[in-house]
Amino acid sequence: MGRDGARPEPRAQPYVGLRAFRREDCVRFFGRDRESHEVADLWQANRLTILYGASGVGKTSLIQAGALPLLDPGSTDVLPIGRVSHGSAFPSAALSEHNPHVFALLSSWAPGETPTRLAGLTLRDFLRRRTRRLDPYGDPVLTLAVIDQAEELFGDVAHRRPYREWFITQLVDALDDDPNLRLLVSIREDYLAAILPHEPKLAGTLRSRFPLGALVPAEAVRATEGPLEGTGRSFAPGAAEGLVEGLRMVRVGRMLGQEVVADAKVVEPVQLQVVCSAMWRSLPDEVRVITSEHVRRFANADRSLTDFFERMVREVARDHYGGDTDRLRTWLRRNFITELGTREIVYEGETLTAGEPNYVIRALVDRHILREEIKAGTRWCELSHDRLIEPLLRDDRAGDERTEHWIAPEEYLRAAELALRDGEFRLAAKQAEEALERCGDNTRLRAEIESFLGNVAHRKEDYDKAAAHYRTAAVLFETLGATAAVGRLLAGIGRLRLVQGRPSAAVRELLSAIRRVPNETAIQTELAWALWHDGHPEAAEDVLEDVLTREGNAAEALRARGEILAAAGRSAAALHDLERIRPLQWPSTRAAYALALASAGQVTEAEREIAEVLPEAEDHGPVLLYAAKVREAAGDHDSAAELARRARAAQTPPVPAHLVPEAERLAGGS
Repeated sequence: MGRDGARPEPRAQPYVGLRAFRREDCVRFFGRDRESHEVADLWQANRLTILYGASGVGKTSLIQAGALPLLDPGSTDVLPIGRVSHGSAFPSAALSEHNPHVFALLSSWAPGETPTRLAGLTLRDFLRRRTRRLDPYGDPVLTLAVIDQAEELFGDVAHRRPYREWFITQLVDALDDDPNLRLLVSIREDYLAAILPHEPKLAGTLRSRFPLGALVPAEAVRATEGPLEGTGRSFAPGAAEGLVEGLRMVRVGRMLGQEVVADAKVVEPVQLQVVCSAMWRSLPDEVRVITSEHVRRFANADRSLTDFFERMVREVARDHYGGDTDRLRTWLRRNFITELGTREIVYEGETLTAGEPNYVIRALVDRHILREEIKAGTRWCELSHDRLIEPLLRDDRAGDERTEHWIAPEEYLRAAELALRDGEFRLAAKQAEEALERCGDNTRLRAEIESFLGNVAHRKEDYDKAAAHYRTAAVLFETLGATAAVGRLLAGIGRLRLVQGRPSAAVRELLSAIRRVPNETAIQTELAWALWHDGHPEAAEDVLEDVLTREGNAAEALRARGEILAAAGRSAAALHDLERIRPLQWPSTRAAYALALASAGQVTEAEREIAEVLPEAEDHGPVLLYAAKVREAAGDHDSAAELARRARAAQTPPVPAHLVPEAERLAGGS
């Protein structure tokens, strides 16, 4: 019987297989009672709790099916499970500038909220806006938040690195702001060293760590027998123990013609689920008591894990090798098995490992074929288990290896979202195009895939292609009467046109978007930007005034108005807006703040601010112009002229038309 006394439906599949246990699976989650109670207690007692363990050891399952059901809903307010990476078909170009880690976490915590609203929020602002729950005595209850798979924050994916410290700063701000907030972070053990330097500022002294290991034999037996309660089946005495022993005993090679078998002492949860699921599917319908003979026939660990290995290799080969499983197997065999038939440890480079891109390594780690480890500050990888050696060395692979089985288009789209999340644009586009070919007359799915392909093109900075995909998606959604979706796609096209330096076209698209979604603050704020870039600063201010009258703390609208006021020389009003949204992160906002300081006579502070911003300015026209005006206020006319000349030539974005004369004046002053 499960923790709450409920039973699974008779004959339902009692084992979850490769996926993590969900909260509703708590009735079949066994073998982790002690760990579940300890994690639940530590989570409530500490500002920060770090749960760590190897890949596949069951951290997500422990949180969802173990700790969460133990929490008292009367004294805790639990946010949905959070992640720091996000894949979606929502048109990314429709979102205002944002920290992708913050946006992903807020999207997890508030899945029903409009993404355009979440993109403009900090973690602290989001939590402040939530309705506070009170206990019967009128005191606020604990707010419990969890970030699962936090290693995604520290992965060496280039496009994520600039946002990491900013994200952690926001976490610290949120924890400092609410003494009742408790954070649980789940992270792979090989990434533990990456988060430890941030531990003191995140939690001070109110912190704890909990290591999660593999199942000891008694726990594994309980995890095997427990899920059968209520199914009409049970294990005969000793049968479950025999299944677990089969998982513990591993052939590790041959010596003097004799097979060498080692006792691993523990059982890995993912392997237990693979073997038990295979056994359940194979049992004859009439079986009620699972005997040792049934275990021998239907729960053979080596055979089940070999089948699992072959299936996972086919998936990775399909995604990364054009379906060439032979090539992938040969690469694994040559690099990860020694001449003695043991596991080889392979150095993991910055972008390549044993000649293959690291995204292949990540795919193999995600599917429990490889595991990663950090030794002396260097990352290494190896086969996840000795049992994988034999199927790699065998030539008589499963006969159905080349048999094509139907894969739903939704699966391809999900794989594409994961690839885009990791910055693998080519793979993301390939998977999405495959999904498009398979979706048939499913108009809504076709529209979502087109929107996703627009996101891929947007990330690749192919703005015309992105706009074309968004336009196609908008037409498809229009036929479905999905007016809000059409409006957000048009908003995305509008932002793309603005990035391209076509503000008049941006205004037209954004006005069309607003007709469909008239109350979206983010789209109205983007319209104000487009009007400003198109040479209509007064109209832009009117739009922002209307937004802020309705929603006075809209950070993106305050930011936009603050920048526009600073450019207009209205320093006091600009500083008033920008001070309300500190800390300032975006280069254009910081440059506008520096300009407002300079205009207010605080030149030294303005120079210090602009010196920090300029390395990030690149080809940003307004930033360069603001920097030129700060340098002019400081009396450095030569530097001001040089910056103004760069501003005139800048294209991403260009200087707005109404500010070009100012750039010309400064450039001609040398």
